[in-house]
Amino acid sequence: MNSQRHIELILGMFMLAGIIAITFLSVRLGNIDVFTSDEYQLIAKFTSASGLKPGASVEIAGVRVGHIQSITFDSNDYLAVVNLALNNEVKVPDDTIASIRTAGIIGDKFLKLSAGGSDIYLENGEEILETEPSINLEELISKYIFESDS
Repeated sequence: MNSQRHIELILGMFMLAGIIAITFLSVRLGNIDVFTSDEYQLIAKFTSASGLKPGASVEIAGVRVGHIQSITFDSNDYLAVVNLALNNEVKVPDDTIASIRTAGIIGDKFLKLSAGGSDIYLENGEEILETEPSINLEELISKYIFESDS
């Protein structure tokens, strides 16, 4: 009987360790901030956020400095409102340009920030005023085809 309890105890400890490991991996891989957040939020409004998805990276000079938290529609201005989460170490000047870009020819969309030269930095919750939507290749091709016909 004592030996069976010993086996059950070891098995229980093994199961507990497995559950803790799976929970830890889920939190780390899911980019979930459980205890603290070392990020701040900015907003950027675009005429089109086509192809951009929550979780997409935000880059400055080709380096990932944050991610897209959410994308919503502003029915008053008919604009896509993109909420960014940036690392606290990254300071964004108020004359920064946010543009939606494609990684590679057929790659995923990401948000590129081109820092300006201002000495004034955006604070948590403020808006990036200068934005450029992504280039829609279908529109460019159809425009070229229909203009060449006439």
